[in-house]
Amino acid sequence: MRSVGIVIVMAVLVALCLPQPMKFRDRFVWVFGWGLGRDEDVPQIVSVLETAAKHGYNGAVLSAGLDSLCRRDEAYFRRLEEVKRACERLGLELIPSVFSIGRGGGILSHDRNLAEGLPVRDALFVVKGNEAHLVPDLPVQIVNGGFEEFEGNRLKGFAFHDQPGVVSFVDTQVKRTGNASVRFENFTANPYGHGRIVQEIAVKPYRCYRMSVWVKTEDLQPQGCFRLLVLAGNRNLAPRTFNVPPTSDWRKVTMIFNSLKYERVRVYAGVWGARSGKFWLDDWTIEEIGPLNVLRRPGTPVVVKSEDGSVIYEEGKDYAPLVDPNFHLWTNFDRPAPTIRILPGSRIKDGQRLRVSWYHPMLIYESQVTVCMGEPAVYEIFEHEAKLLWERLRYRKVLLNMDEVRMGGTCKACEGKNMAQLLGECITKQVRALRRHNPKAEIYVWSDMLDPNHNARPDYYLVEGDFTSSWNFVPKDLIIAVWGGAPREKSLRFFAEQGFRTLIACYYDAPNLDEVKGWLELARKTPNVTGFMYTTWERKYGLLGDFGRLVWGK
Repeated sequence: MRSVGIVIVMAVLVALCLPQPMKFRDRFVWVFGWGLGRDEDVPQIVSVLETAAKHGYNGAVLSAGLDSLCRRDEAYFRRLEEVKRACERLGLELIPSVFSIGRGGGILSHDRNLAEGLPVRDALFVVKGNEAHLVPDLPVQIVNGGFEEFEGNRLKGFAFHDQPGVVSFVDTQVKRTGNASVRFENFTANPYGHGRIVQEIAVKPYRCYRMSVWVKTEDLQPQGCFRLLVLAGNRNLAPRTFNVPPTSDWRKVTMIFNSLKYERVRVYAGVWGARSGKFWLDDWTIEEIGPLNVLRRPGTPVVVKSEDGSVIYEEGKDYAPLVDPNFHLWTNFDRPAPTIRILPGSRIKDGQRLRVSWYHPMLIYESQVTVCMGEPAVYEIFEHEAKLLWERLRYRKVLLNMDEVRMGGTCKACEGKNMAQLLGECITKQVRALRRHNPKAEIYVWSDMLDPNHNARPDYYLVEGDFTSSWNFVPKDLIIAVWGGAPREKSLRFFAEQGFRTLIACYYDAPNLDEVKGWLELARKTPNVTGFMYTTWERKYGLLGDFGRLVWGK
């Protein structure tokens, strides 16, 4: 008996020495990937909620288009009500996630012209009859874009292509047009999995260009590794990705970009980090284009003037309002841009040369379009949607989707402004709109745009300005949802030192919870951590229960 007692005592001592589950106020699950546009969304969401409730979660943060409620139909609200009732039944607080600037779908569903704009300045147009057409000051082209001129496996006109005869090959058997294409394969022979071709070209500053290439693939892995790239110095003017299938016949890939202040750019086509398979390129082109997707709002004025700039012509009197009837933020870039229609009685004459300025949006990666934070109409929409959100959900907590604001400072509404202050003012106005209906609402916000160790910095994507010090312009009672890959000790420590509370948003679709263990160790030594959120971007909820057991022991 004595030996049994000793064993029990030792077991208790060992248990006491082991790290104990921490007690967290916030135990959230991120519910992402369902738009409540289909009836089948509801049972899938409820299944996640039920698993979360069994494992000690107390909040469900729902991202489902909740910042465009005035655009929703009754079927959407019926589904939302079903999710709300499920949360009530399971003892989970329903926490809406709203108000994105970086991914501006909610705002843009109200008015697509609220996209941030890049400037085109003084593009040359020539009048012919009753229309003015773009005439490039500096014609551009991809030299040898059909890959017809070569010596062995080396293509003429290109700054380089990766490892001719090892990774890149001239192919006279598989081609779309002409006598040859360029083929890439054997990517493991390159230490980075690169298979790229590059050319430097001269451009005019602040002009809009369209670049296209035809691509054919065969078992190319990983999916999504194909890109087009435009670099000026170290700056990427076209951060785009394309969903080219692993195996596909010839297909045209097209994008637009703005040259900004640069006179020379390097254009790339190819793969980064490829592992296997092959792809071909042919018929690579580039051209300056007119006012495709021209933005029309106070901060994006259109200016039409005489070539010497002495006369500014009047819209609606000298020329018809300049609009793009086929405007689309996400697709349909491979089409004619609208011309400028000259009105009867105009001061503009046939044969005249004009200088025209306008603004256009920019698509980042596959689907991201940024909203202008300087346009007052944006905040009218936030106020309107906050009221509808309160009427539907009676929220006590809200997460602001203010992450990855990758454009700004380039249109008349925001150029020259302190971007850190503008971002902080934007977040502050969102908080005020929400607290107008519930003064006690707790507001969470994604961390990256307030974190100098993450995205609160200069030279961020296409932003003209610096986000450093943005954290000084937001309410101190915000709870910062810290996220971003591996455990971020500097980020957690920074926000603690600044007096903010933090929520750790981690997991990110890994095969295990190893990184979560690292976050948990940081939480043990960081003050004012309110809790954790199981965060998946790919609807991977298989580790939801294990996450709860690991972090809070249930």
